[in-house]
Amino acid sequence: MLLDFEQPIAALEGKLQEMKKLASENQVDVSEAVKALEEKIKTLKKETYANLTRWQRVQLSRHPLRPYTLDYIEGITDKFIELHGDRTVRDDKAMIGGFGEINGRSIMFIGQQKGRNTKQRQNRNFGMANPEGYRKALRLMKMAEKFGKPIVTFIDTPGAFPGLEAEERGQGEAIARNLKEMFMLKVPVICIIIGEGASGGALGIAIGDKVMMLENTWYSVISPESCSSILWRSWDYKEQAAEALKLTATDMLQHKLIDGIIKEPLGGAHAEPEKMKAILKKKILTLLDELDTIEPEERIMQRIEKFSSMGVVVEEF
Repeated sequence: MLLDFEQPIAALEGKLQEMKKLASENQVDVSEAVKALEEKIKTLKKETYANLTRWQRVQLSRHPLRPYTLDYIEGITDKFIELHGDRTVRDDKAMIGGFGEINGRSIMFIGQQKGRNTKQRQNRNFGMANPEGYRKALRLMKMAEKFGKPIVTFIDTPGAFPGLEAEERGQGEAIARNLKEMFMLKVPVICIIIGEGASGGALGIAIGDKVMMLENTWYSVISPESCSSILWRSWDYKEQAAEALKLTATDMLQHKLIDGIIKEPLGGAHAEPEKMKAILKKKILTLLDELDTIEPEERIMQRIEKFSSMGVVVEEF
């Protein structure tokens, strides 16, 4: 699948493949022309991805080939054991979690999981968790705390499931309880937005010592489409809404709502998924080493202070 702004790059790459094919079939040396075209493609890629609009980054965050939570977990862990159920209602397939091992160290991984095809998307509820999903996440966090294991969460959701049955089972209470409990966890907590970070559905597993965003992701109280439908009664103004919401990783860092941005390979995480997994693994281990040097009580206080200071404005006269 190609996005609109990727079409010029794809056209040049097509020409490059044709050139190589013709050279191979006719045994003609076109190495200089190939090299020049490869440089042109590389330059165009850099210019294109360095100047993406906010809406274009939203599109990249939703790319169907982009790695999801399980892709990252399976790619960065030596072994992973998934745990199921909230011990109250059922096992929510939109929220997954379990212990994974990296270089001999056990880590609790939790995150929203989307699907690749129609059947998987229905099974995973499009990455929109129900109350039992958030209760499962909290159960696993408490288990990690009990055994002194750090927690890493992957956020990728268009929002918590808004259905009537979810509200009847206490969607708001489940998310609110997660927020409260995550502030007080004694183990290191790292939260990483790997795709979409929408509303309380994202925030329900995003209270951590370090909150990071991949380069081509977004984090906001509402999606551009929903914002457009509320303000203009139409989805046609989603691009303007994205600009107004200032929802990219760069915007979030400027407003001190996250702690850092994790660079993606040129072209996005879906262009070189294995490279992206290696980058993420290295970053997680670096952050854990940093957090291990801080005493639990101090970590908790820093966590509370960080989130408490968000949105506070001081006027000097």
